[in-house]
Amino acid sequence: MSPISYEIRASGEDEHFDDAERPADMDALRPLPRISIHAFCESEAMQRMMDRMGRDRRMSKVNLRVTVGSTGAAANMFASAPTPNLIILETEAEPKNLLEELTPLAEVCDPSTKVIIVGRYNDISLYRELIRNGISEYLVGPVQMSDMLASVSTIFVDPEAEPLGKSIAFIGAKGGVGSSTIAHNCAFGISSLFSTETILADLDLPFGTANIDFDQDPAQGIAEAVFAPERLDEVFLDRLLTKCSEHLSLLAAPSLLDRAYDFERGAFTPIIELLQRSAPVAVLDLPHGWTEWTRAVLCEVDEVVICAVPDLANLRNTKNMIDALKKLRPNDRPPHIILNQVGMPKRPEIAPADFIEPLEIEPIAILPFDVQLFGNAANSGRMISEIDAKSPAAETFSQIAHIVTGRVAVKKAKKGGLGKVLDMLGRKKA
Repeated sequence: MSPISYEIRASGEDEHFDDAERPADMDALRPLPRISIHAFCESEAMQRMMDRMGRDRRMSKVNLRVTVGSTGAAANMFASAPTPNLIILETEAEPKNLLEELTPLAEVCDPSTKVIIVGRYNDISLYRELIRNGISEYLVGPVQMSDMLASVSTIFVDPEAEPLGKSIAFIGAKGGVGSSTIAHNCAFGISSLFSTETILADLDLPFGTANIDFDQDPAQGIAEAVFAPERLDEVFLDRLLTKCSEHLSLLAAPSLLDRAYDFERGAFTPIIELLQRSAPVAVLDLPHGWTEWTRAVLCEVDEVVICAVPDLANLRNTKNMIDALKKLRPNDRPPHIILNQVGMPKRPEIAPADFIEPLEIEPIAILPFDVQLFGNAANSGRMISEIDAKSPAAETFSQIAHIVTGRVAVKKAKKGGLGKVLDMLGRKKA
């Protein structure tokens, strides 16, 4: 009987972790580059783990193929087909027989192919022998998805390269809830509180207000980037950025409605990737909407912040967005929630406790309605902390900046395994 093979795409339709089950080190893992991986699974548990891993957003560029079969099935398959960038093998072979079992595969493996083995024996001597023979990593099953992702990342992500910056997307549950104001003040807070180079990208191309909020009138901005992806590089980006403060730069939306702004799903992906390479923090101000491109952005970023005001329409929309994001981002933490404009005079509203209960997510901040403070800031083109640094709102924005950047509970990234050049399995016999 031939082994069963199938491809997996990162569609976000798989099961998701509850907060209690979600591995703590998932936050430290970065998206993998465009590589091909072929996994050979002997157990259902390994197959389920690889299925879930294939649907993780960090695997969106990876071509993953899973085969229910053994090392022998791999050797037979690659005898007549080129080997991928990485082979993942699950085996129940005893330590004394494992190297012999791998020999047929070594005869047909391309020199550049890496190999991760998942075995049953916690044997340090076996581990050392495999590493000496050029195996990239040996893991003892059952393997958690975070450990497998970390091992793959160790092999294919250059440890000498600068780490990717963190991307944080702000979106409103409804129009007019103040999501842009919150995003702009948070970006300013991150850049000033932590002296961290931060880029604020206004993705609301027809009606963005970041240039107004920072009293800027740039001639170029994000429109030039999204409509000319072939020109995108660090030099071109530098020409498009406007300096707002010592550590904050703005990629502004246009000030004119001289064209339609309809985008395909991946239109902003090259920009986000470039922003992550260019600064430690990128804050993305998304317009309220649910299109292919906004869904794609929300899938790709590290953190999502939903801003809402306490009424019924916002509650419904926030709940729907949370449920949708669970499917789109199955292995990530839930989005952060911010309640804004709470306590507006003469407006019937839902009490914060009642708003939160059906969401089952505690908000990271509740901002009271303060028309005087926010109105003065907007009209003068300044941030809240510049208008009144001692105000409760300024303190709240500081709190938000700490939370979305992970400075409240900083976790050390898990160190990956070995990434030596494949020897035994990576050389074809003459």
